[in-house]
Amino acid sequence: MRAFVDPDLCIGCTQCAGICPAVFTMEGTLAVALVGEIPGEEVPAAVDAAQACPVSAIRMEES
Repeated sequence: MRAFVDPDLCIGCTQCAGICPAVFTMEGTLAVALVGEIPGEEVPAAVDAAQACPVSAIRMEES
């Protein structure tokens, strides 16, 4: 599974980085996702983080 953050939608609320810091980090005022495949043990937290995004800026895709 892979995660993508739309920089045009992200409002920099930091929720995703707080829920799943192994996959999401903040670069300045915007969130970014780990490039590439999410480690299997991090997938549940990454999905939770995507669902918690208040502006639906995170897209999860099956690899």
